[in-house]
Amino acid sequence: MTTYHAPLNDIRFALYDVLRADEMFSRLGYEHATRDVLDAVLDEAARFTEVVLAPLNAVGDRHGCRYDKDSGDVTTPPGFKAAFDRFVEGGWTGLTASPDLGGQGLPHTMGVPLNEMVNAANLAWGNFPLLSHSAIDALTQHGEPWQHDAFLKPLVEGRWTGTMCLTEPHCGTDLGLLRTRAEPADDGSYAITGTKIFITAGEHDLVENIVHLVLAKLPDAPPGPKGISLFVVPKFKVDRDGNLGGRNALRCGAIEHKMGIKGSATCVMNFDGAQGYLVGQPHRGLQAMFTMMNTARLGVGLQGLGLSDRAYQNALRYARERLQSRALSGAKFPDKPADPLIVHPDVRRMLLTIKSLTEGSRLLALHAATLVDVAEHAADPGERERADVLVSFLTPIAKACQTEWGVENTYHALQCFGGHGYIAEHGMEQLARDARITTLYEGTTGIQALDLIGRKTAATQGAGLKLFLAEVEAFCDEYEHRAGIAEFVAPLRDKATEWAALTRSILTRATDVPEELGAASYDYLFYSGYVALAYWWARSVAAAEASDRPEAFKDAKRETARFYYARILPRTRMHAAAMESGASSLMALPAEAFDA
Repeated sequence: MTTYHAPLNDIRFALYDVLRADEMFSRLGYEHATRDVLDAVLDEAARFTEVVLAPLNAVGDRHGCRYDKDSGDVTTPPGFKAAFDRFVEGGWTGLTASPDLGGQGLPHTMGVPLNEMVNAANLAWGNFPLLSHSAIDALTQHGEPWQHDAFLKPLVEGRWTGTMCLTEPHCGTDLGLLRTRAEPADDGSYAITGTKIFITAGEHDLVENIVHLVLAKLPDAPPGPKGISLFVVPKFKVDRDGNLGGRNALRCGAIEHKMGIKGSATCVMNFDGAQGYLVGQPHRGLQAMFTMMNTARLGVGLQGLGLSDRAYQNALRYARERLQSRALSGAKFPDKPADPLIVHPDVRRMLLTIKSLTEGSRLLALHAATLVDVAEHAADPGERERADVLVSFLTPIAKACQTEWGVENTYHALQCFGGHGYIAEHGMEQLARDARITTLYEGTTGIQALDLIGRKTAATQGAGLKLFLAEVEAFCDEYEHRAGIAEFVAPLRDKATEWAALTRSILTRATDVPEELGAASYDYLFYSGYVALAYWWARSVAAAEASDRPEAFKDAKRETARFYYARILPRTRMHAAAMESGASSLMALPAEAFDA
């Protein structure tokens, strides 16, 4: 069975030494977000996730959720409800929410280490509160005042949870094809009818009510995605004064039997004239839903990060303990019958790959979160706008890269165990199975790639990229002659220059051949991710050098950065070559010839 210990040392390094987040919080007006308060939050989050959630990880995988076909009820695995009750009692559901709603009002950034720890400790359990945050964001930004009063406080307090109901059996990404209907009622509500699938936490026994945010079409809706509206549809009816009523006309029709995250309820939800209320403007539901999706995508990226860290911890422990052969240069532990795995170069390759991708990803995730705080609270409107553009650009990179690296990292960690990694009792195979879904839900990797190169780059003339490259350029200018840092500056500057040139080349070709965007999208996404992490590794070395941390810590950061630049960053060459090859190699083969 795997174990978990929250990586507080590196989280604090990322927050305080690299990002100077505590200083930023003070500047943004978070007067109570002092270093003492933040450290206390981190310590308590570590205790909760290590002691309460982590031991339930294997329990959830072994027992799964149970569905009662007669009642439509879903029972979560043993211990899940008690853990959720403790989560609510601790105030964790409202950590970053407004005090006006019963929250603690801490910066959005502080939700990142909490969610990383939750996901590392128990990813399946973490799915139950995950989408409540997305529902809160959507209702806050797009809901009417009475909807704020009726729905937000119970969600923030954790008495209710939220869902996001998009996908239908016949349509996934192409939401313009959805068939769920919303018929106006005399009292101003709507009768929602249709079936949604893959609904995370659509039904469960953890809370008294579940708030579904549902995409549907009004009778006068124009065809396609421009005809979609968003509705809030609770499991138990809620009137405009926030009073609970009887059971709504909706029911869980089944739960999915999955490869992983078996402790998470993935539901088929049937709406049969269920009472719902319009959120935002008619036919503008996608705008409101994207508010939820962006929050959820950053949250799912943290799932890949959390799994990577847990996998690394256990692979490292095993590599230090497991005796297997002698080092190629001679015995390192002559008093033992063999040397531990960690002396072998290929085991070190896997461990350093996980370590470099995980610690770099942590900074990528935290940086995105700081931008959310700046976009919401900076005094300067221009600064708010720049932060919003940049976090929009970084969101598909964070979601896709962190989850794909989560798959890579959990498989590397399993490989460190050899055949024992394939055996259930060691727990590594569960991490690998759980990781696989993270690249699929809240938009597959391919969808994130199209979002990045299409909506976030081509449609904005590269606005977000220009902002990020300007930040990289400023760093390079400051540190190009700094001892101990300069070795990273030249290759980073070269990659930044190449990133801009590749972007221009792709967009130019796409004016004549639209398929060029889609053909380059996957490689563009990962090229972007690897260069972004190169920037964060250079900044990590600079921050470590300037800190009063032990020399061993500084050496570890420097050597891991060197490994990343020598062995991971060169992956960009492959991606660049693929992008430059153009669309013809993908599009030339006729569809009917694929089976020839």
